[in-house]
Amino acid sequence: MSIADLFGFPGGVRLPGHKAASTSEPVTELPLPKELVIPLGQHEGDPAEAVVAVGDRVARGTCLGRPASDFGVPVHAPTSGTITAIEPRRVPHPSGLPESCVILAADGEDRRDPDAYPPFHNWPTLSPATLRQRIAACGVAGLGGAAFPATVKLTPPADCTIHTLIINAIECEPWITCDDMLLREQAGDVITGARIMAHILGAERIIIALEEDKHAARQSLGQAMQPQDESTIDIVPVPVLYPAGGEKQLIHTLTGREVPAGGLPAEIGVLCHNAGTAAAAARAVCQGEPLTERIVTVAGTGIGAPRNLRVRLGTPVHALLQATATDPDGLERLIVGGPMMGFTLETADIPVTKGFNCLLATTVAPDTAPEPAMPCIRCGDCAEVCPMTLQPQQLYWHARNQDFDDLRRDGLFDCIECGACAYVCPSHIPLVGIYRHAKSAIRGADREQQEAEAARQRYEFRQARLERERREREERRRRKKEALQSGAETSGKPDKKAEIQAAIARARKRKRGGGEDQ
Repeated sequence: MSIADLFGFPGGVRLPGHKAASTSEPVTELPLPKELVIPLGQHEGDPAEAVVAVGDRVARGTCLGRPASDFGVPVHAPTSGTITAIEPRRVPHPSGLPESCVILAADGEDRRDPDAYPPFHNWPTLSPATLRQRIAACGVAGLGGAAFPATVKLTPPADCTIHTLIINAIECEPWITCDDMLLREQAGDVITGARIMAHILGAERIIIALEEDKHAARQSLGQAMQPQDESTIDIVPVPVLYPAGGEKQLIHTLTGREVPAGGLPAEIGVLCHNAGTAAAAARAVCQGEPLTERIVTVAGTGIGAPRNLRVRLGTPVHALLQATATDPDGLERLIVGGPMMGFTLETADIPVTKGFNCLLATTVAPDTAPEPAMPCIRCGDCAEVCPMTLQPQQLYWHARNQDFDDLRRDGLFDCIECGACAYVCPSHIPLVGIYRHAKSAIRGADREQQEAEAARQRYEFRQARLERERREREERRRRKKEALQSGAETSGKPDKKAEIQAAIARARKRKRGGGEDQ
C-alpha cells in the first residue's frame, strides 16, 4: 500500500517536527537511581493492590501489586532492592494528586528472578488464552501514552471478528521520537509482537503504519521482516499531518472506514496497538520480561542535550534532566507528552510510568508573553482543521452559554481534544480547555441528576414501605378483632361484659332488699 492508496482523514494541521534533535544519537541507557517510586495505578482501569510489605527484598521483575479485576495490570519491580515504604506520592497526572506508590531502594545488583516467567519459545503453538494470560501477568499496557491494559484490547467482544491489526508507530506531535528510535533499534521485537497479537486475535492482516519521513525506521523494519511475513505484514508510510496518529484518524486513513460514534474499532474488524506495546508483548512472551522499562524522549527548547533514554519505571524526572545536561532552574515548563496534548508537571520529583513517552522542557525569553485571548471572529479556521468534522466555534458559543443539550447534539463528546482548533485560532482562544471544562460540567450535571433521581427513588420507596407497613398493621388489627368476635359467638360462653353488668344489677337488688328487711 502506497500513500496514493490511502484514504486520509478530514482536517489536520502541519506542525514543525523538531525531530532531528533527539534522533542523532542511539538510545542511551539511564543509570539506575538509588530510589524508585512505582505507582500502583500507572495504567488505565483499576489500580493494583500491593502484594509486598515494607522490608521485603525483591528481584527485578518481582510482582509488587495486582489489580482487583481484569480491567487493570500488575506492576513489577524495575530492579532488585528493598521495599522501604508504601505511601502516597505525586504521580504524572493532570490532577497533580498523590496516589499509592511502592518505594524501592535499589541495591545496585539488578538481580532477576529467572524462574518467574519462563520464556515461550514455541509461542505459535500456544493458545490465545495462554498468550493473553502471559501478557497480562507481565503488566503490559499501552505505551503510546494512554496506558490502556493490553489484554483488554486483545479480548474483543465475542461478536466481533478482527481481520486487521494496525501497529501504530506514528508520532504526529512535535519533538516525540521514542517510537522512531524503537523501530530503528528493535524492529524485530515490534514485528514479533505484532505477529503474537495477530495470532491472539486471529487477524489475517498486519499493517505497521509510520510517517513517510521515517526512512531509517522503515529500512530497519524491512530488514527485520522474515520471508513468511511478506504476505501478511504491510509497512505503510502515511503523510506527516497532525493528528494522523489518532486511532480513528489512522483507521480511516488506512481502511477508509469510520469507527461508529461511541463505538469501538473492533466493531469494524480492526484493532490498533502502539509499536512500543507490541515490543513489550514480544519480550513478555519470548523472554519472560515484565514491563519494567521504556524509551522516553527528552527534548524541547530547555533541554541541553536532547535524546532518547531507556528508563526504568519509577525513575524520577530530575534524573532525566540531569542525564541530558539540563539546568532545571532555567525551565519555564515541564510537559509530559507533546506540546499539543501533553500536561504540565508542577515538580521534577515525579516518577516515570508506563504511559510516560516524552518529557518536554521549554524556556521562554524574558520579553515574550502568551498572546491574550480575544473575541471569536467566526473565521472558520477551526472547523477546517478539525479531524472529527465538528464545528468548534459553535461548541465554543454553546460552552460559554452552558447550553448542555446543544453541546451534546453538536458532538462535544466526539472531540478528541487534539488541539488543532486552538493551534490555528487567530484569536488565541483556549478552545481545548473550554471543551474539557464543558465536558466536566456536563458529567457533573449528569451525576447530580443521577443522584437526585436515586434520592427520589429512595424517598418514594420509603414512602411506599411505610404505607405498606401501615396497611399491614391495620389488616392485622382487623383480623384480630374479627377473630375475637367470632370466637365469642361460637364458644357458647356468656359475654364477660354482660356477666359483669348482671352481677352489678344483682348486687344492687340485694342491697335494696336488705334495706326493706330492716
